[in-house]
Amino acid sequence: MKNSSSKDKSTSTPQQPSTLMLYLISCSMLLIVAGTLLPLFNVGGDLFKYIYSAGAILLLIGRIMTPYKGDVFRVKRLSRIEVWSAIFFCAAAFFMFYEGAGRTDWLAFTLAGGLVQIYTSIMIPRALAKAQKEQKG
Repeated sequence: MKNSSSKDKSTSTPQQPSTLMLYLISCSMLLIVAGTLLPLFNVGGDLFKYIYSAGAILLLIGRIMTPYKGDVFRVKRLSRIEVWSAIFFCAAAFFMFYEGAGRTDWLAFTLAGGLVQIYTSIMIPRALAKAQKEQKG
């Protein structure tokens, strides 16, 4: 009896990402925001490209290094979608440096990545709460 209850607890509570990875993800998102806002204020010339690119690459590394290890399939899928958000930001960084791109092509990928990020940040807690509610009931 004791063995089955400890097994249920281990499968229902996924391992949380390390604090270092959470700080990496947060800082990289702030770099992306800073890199997006600098051209609006005409600050730093081409510096915004490097700030944005560093944030995009760090975000991709952070998302890949912190996969969801729980048993809720929907949250696992949403976590994979978060990786795609980071890929969108990296594509935007590429278009910042690509000579053949339009002046605002990188903004399209930034908006797409931001929308995916907003969607997953809303849906992951909802899916976890729903799974926890179903597990109790």
